[in-house]
Amino acid sequence: MAEDGKVAIEKFNGSDFGWWKMQVEALLCQKDLDVALGDKPEKMDQADWELKDKKARAVITLALAKSVAFNIMKETTASGMMNALSNMYEKPSTANKVFLIRELVNTKMMEGASVTSHINNLNSILSRLLSVGIKFDDEVQALLLLSSLPDSWSGTVTAVTSSAGASGMTFEGIRDLVLGEDIRRKNQGGSSSYEMLHVGRGRRDSRDSGSRGRSSSRTKKSVKCWNCNEVGHVKSQCLKKQLNAATEDVFEDDALILSDESSVDSWVMDSGASIHATHSSDLMKNLIIGDFGKVRLGNANSSKKLPADFRKVSPSNEVHELAINTRSPCH
Repeated sequence: MAEDGKVAIEKFNGSDFGWWKMQVEALLCQKDLDVALGDKPEKMDQADWELKDKKARAVITLALAKSVAFNIMKETTASGMMNALSNMYEKPSTANKVFLIRELVNTKMMEGASVTSHINNLNSILSRLLSVGIKFDDEVQALLLLSSLPDSWSGTVTAVTSSAGASGMTFEGIRDLVLGEDIRRKNQGGSSSYEMLHVGRGRRDSRDSGSRGRSSSRTKKSVKCWNCNEVGHVKSQCLKKQLNAATEDVFEDDALILSDESSVDSWVMDSGASIHATHSSDLMKNLIIGDFGKVRLGNANSSKKLPADFRKVSPSNEVHELAINTRSPCH
């Protein structure tokens, strides 16, 4: 920090050259040394000019950080020093423009931060952009300020944008409105509605003795367990219950369930077959004993003897009487 009497200027370290330049020029003007930033007036004595230039160079040098001062050591005049610094830090190069635009886009006010500091920072970036040839319209600057406010200001932003007329908005008007809203919130006891919405919830550790709300919770000394009848815990927290549950024996065994179905008394006939056979003679009516030829079995063998033949069958689940050729093979 460079001090001159009651005037203090933060030493320039390569950041925010526009702000530093404005302070140095003001300080030189206060000391009647600003003439050294231009050409020598014709009517000024050479000795007086050299003295003013020397004092101006001293003021500029004392307002520079060590890392920056080495870059202008070869300059012999105050105007040469300022021009060299301007070419290095104020030159409208593409890289410098990209850096400033990125800084502008990423400038967002944090919840609970100072509104005044945020507006000053935004103004500083806009001024540096102006120094490199980038100028935003007044309405665009106002929109940039509104868009940089945190979520707790969404109600204010909506109200402002909804009430904006055809003439648009001005940066000065929006700035004054935001500053006024910040003062109003502080007078209401909170810097923002965001803090009011995020008040911690929960029960207090202690309550007044006269409090009689339903939300009052009993202490552990006044509760009694329904399981062991001891004081100090409830049934769900009872250790004896948990211990008994852990020591219970668990038995496991296997069970076998069988299902048996007999098809001895079941007889399914195919009406397209020429011969039907059964192993049960109880199902036959009009039984005739005799040799009636051979029948081929399902295992490719044949039965030579057909000792029984009947003509009519009455199945138990059929109402009609069937007239078919049925034989009972003998094994």
